[in-house]
Amino acid sequence: MKRTLAVLSLLLAAGCAQTSLREEPRGTGDLGIVIERADGRVAVVDTTARAVLGRIDGLGDLSHASAVFSRDGRYAYVFGRDGGLTKVDILLRRIDRRVMQAGNSIGGSISQDGRIVVAQNYEPGGIKVFDAATLELLSEVPTQSKVVGLADLSGNRFAYALFDKGEIWVTDLSDPRRPRTQKFPAGRQPYDGLVTPDGRHYMAGLFGEDGIALLDTWKPEQGARKILENYGKGQEKLPVFKMPHLRGWAVAGNQAYLPAIGRHEVLVVDKASWKESGRIKVKGQPVFVMARPDGRQIWVNFAFPDNGWVQVIDTLKGEVVQTLQPGKAILHMEFTPRGEHVWLSARDDHTVSIYDTRSFERVATLPAQSPSGIFFTSRAARMGF
Repeated sequence: MKRTLAVLSLLLAAGCAQTSLREEPRGTGDLGIVIERADGRVAVVDTTARAVLGRIDGLGDLSHASAVFSRDGRYAYVFGRDGGLTKVDILLRRIDRRVMQAGNSIGGSISQDGRIVVAQNYEPGGIKVFDAATLELLSEVPTQSKVVGLADLSGNRFAYALFDKGEIWVTDLSDPRRPRTQKFPAGRQPYDGLVTPDGRHYMAGLFGEDGIALLDTWKPEQGARKILENYGKGQEKLPVFKMPHLRGWAVAGNQAYLPAIGRHEVLVVDKASWKESGRIKVKGQPVFVMARPDGRQIWVNFAFPDNGWVQVIDTLKGEVVQTLQPGKAILHMEFTPRGEHVWLSARDDHTVSIYDTRSFERVATLPAQSPSGIFFTSRAARMGF
């Protein structure tokens, strides 16, 4: 009898121990990651609690890192500069899978159905296609060129630009082991690209000439055409301290807001005609020009030496309505899913600041080592993100 009671006591104790280690089930809709570039790790954050939940180490060189999310928001796929592709479980806060897939890489994307992850590479160039669950390499498309501006399209297609060849390629990965690619002339040295929120238009900025290459992905047989022929340095060659990130272009209503290269301006473009409809003076050379989810505000950060400032444009007024100084070296901005807050990374202050987008008050500051990119799981439901 005593032996039986002892065994029951041990089983009860073991059950209590397991219960104490078990967390309550939770969703992922208010989670995200912050890249801590100096330490090769990511911080898992909660946008409701405005808190850091934990950190995950061992992700390699994150000096130009980006991330996409699985459809359920549980996994982040982090693309490192060293060619590392890491699948991170943000609920268990650990690395699920990791592969070294290239020598120099600057980003990637995930398919419409969430089944494949694609990495774009500088060295050796080309794109590589991976199973999202296992990170098994399924296929690759060699390009003999640096690949930039990779974006997902409908139908498990991907658009990307070839810096050295001056082309836009669209690869159909409906069968991920048998890629089918269309190729379109784009212009000299496309340096980045994006797809509009509806997935219809892919645009590549040109470094070697003024203008933007535009491809209607619903009518690809028409080829790419050049728009905004004065977009760039124009006749007056101005110093460019940092090339703007096109993935941060803002689309609000019938207008697109673009960072002017080398100028202290944000360009306003009519989406129907793809012609410039205005310019808004800002404090410095814009890097990211990002729309709040409802499109009423545009938040702008800047290249050095003005990278400690952020300005807010009211899209109804068409002018700057707020100027903030959140910290040193503001590298990235990310809105909460419905836009009540915006998170700003201040690399040289080792902090992330959270602002109320209505009052412009700072509501929280979180510690982070050399933070750069901020990525929330709400991206999982957005095309091109």
